[in-house]
Amino acid sequence: MINSSVTVRFEFVSVVLPVTDETDSLIKTVDTILADCDKDIKEFLIVVCERTTPQSLAVCESLKVRLGERVHLIHQTLPYLGGATRDAFDQACGSHVLMMASDLETPPDKVKDFIIEARNHPEKIITASRWIKGGGFEGYDPTKRFFNYLFQRFFALLYRSRLTDMTYGYRIFPRRLIQSIRWEELRHAFLLETLIKPLKLGVEVIEIPTAWKRRTEGASNNPFVQNFVYFRVGIKTLFYSKEKILKKGGET
Repeated sequence: MINSSVTVRFEFVSVVLPVTDETDSLIKTVDTILADCDKDIKEFLIVVCERTTPQSLAVCESLKVRLGERVHLIHQTLPYLGGATRDAFDQACGSHVLMMASDLETPPDKVKDFIIEARNHPEKIITASRWIKGGGFEGYDPTKRFFNYLFQRFFALLYRSRLTDMTYGYRIFPRRLIQSIRWEELRHAFLLETLIKPLKLGVEVIEIPTAWKRRTEGASNNPFVQNFVYFRVGIKTLFYSKEKILKKGGET
């Protein structure tokens, strides 16, 4: 549980946006967030890598020119999606950090709802759910959806949680929390890790309904076979102690 002797206040948000081949969707994501909640956004942490296309890099640079110091271009040092997000976590300066995608699969018009909840519950994690009323799927493979449901039910039972969606990588965290945890995963299973490690620490999580829509720009970087890694991550973390989860000298 978060140490009650440390005050957690909502002040500003650092938005993490990994980019590989997104262009128009990245611009729409940033512009929608600024239109809805400009005063609450401290910075956009845009993470690029050697696989980021020249077109996407050009868009990133144009955003940097337009928004100045509010855009930080981070050249990732750790590989894959999890590595990119971990690099951004380390550099975030806002009181809270929003993890999302730049391809519109995490609808940016929901950011204002995350911020409302984070302002009211600054010590908690606010996460998106596709499975509660008001959420949903558009363009999601029916077979994958079936297995996704089974997975969610299995791990909710395993962690004795009422959460309905533990793998949708759209959530906002207190910065102090994520910077105190020893992260391990580099690929998409990192999305599960960012929820189950805080659960093991006793951090409360609030779900808000969010509809998922298949990206129309670029290609997915999450091969189906990688989904089986989630089981390894979920099961091994179940047996972790607080000391195993936290960085040396860290506290929550």
